[in-house]
Amino acid sequence: MAPRQRFARWLFRLGPDERLPVVLTQRRIFILPTGAGLLYGVVLCTMLVGAINYSLSLGHALVFLLAGLGLVAMVHTFRNLLGLSITPGRAEPVFAGETAHFTLHVENSWKHARRALELAIGENPPVALDVPAGERASVVVPCAAARRGRLDPGRVTLASRYPLGLFRAWSYPHPPLSCLVYPKPLAAPLPPASSGMEASGRRGHSGQEDFSGLRERQPNDSPRHIAWKAAARGIEHAPLLVKQFDGGAAEELWLDWRMTARLPDVETRLSLLTGWVLAAERERIRYGLRLPNRAIAPDCGPPHRDACLEALALHA
Repeated sequence: MAPRQRFARWLFRLGPDERLPVVLTQRRIFILPTGAGLLYGVVLCTMLVGAINYSLSLGHALVFLLAGLGLVAMVHTFRNLLGLSITPGRAEPVFAGETAHFTLHVENSWKHARRALELAIGENPPVALDVPAGERASVVVPCAAARRGRLDPGRVTLASRYPLGLFRAWSYPHPPLSCLVYPKPLAAPLPPASSGMEASGRRGHSGQEDFSGLRERQPNDSPRHIAWKAAARGIEHAPLLVKQFDGGAAEELWLDWRMTARLPDVETRLSLLTGWVLAAERERIRYGLRLPNRAIAPDCGPPHRDACLEALALHA
């Protein structure tokens, strides 16, 4: 590690050795005057010169009163961050190009409320937060997810200009935040079996040979399976029924890395496989995934979809 990085890690308390919850002590908080604060100081100096030049006792009193007000504002700005505890929450996976949202829990154990807090990650816009006295508040901080893989947003900037905006106090807590970023899906129809998708005629319960009964229609059911005769005989507002069949062949489709060999680069190939996974899941098809270093057996459902997308996101 370079000396500059070691110094920044010591100064800002960065790194994976953060203990939870992250507590903002005096050494972790920095404070400087804002543009308005600098202008305030210049005006006070000008007023002081005028009071001295014209021997105005009331002018001196006003200058020192306003200077004291500025010092009190500086102390309150610093105390608005002091003692806050920060704990990370869970971040839902997103696709590349979207915005990841990291949940942070901010706890205020003191007897006064913390007002106008601003939390931001990197160059993303800050999010405002108020934490009542003795309570805990949660905030969702956005972060752009440009690339697939495991996203570590790095340090969080927690700042405040409360109460007068003359000073800005800030800190750089670095709680362990992580988000899984899936490849950006490339919309494409599922390829035909002749293009390399394998189908196996295993027996299952999703075939279409022997009629086994009726059930209420689900949003993903094909309109071809609706029992129109039963719907015509039913009550006007009764739910639609679909036919169930047993004894048919349950098709299993393989999404193979080799099927994307015509594409120019790895990221585009992963995007196409991601689009196929989502398309197969929408059509409720049993599908498997083959990558150069991993194979996931055919299945369907949200857990299987998430496993396939995670494999694509972490593909080396």
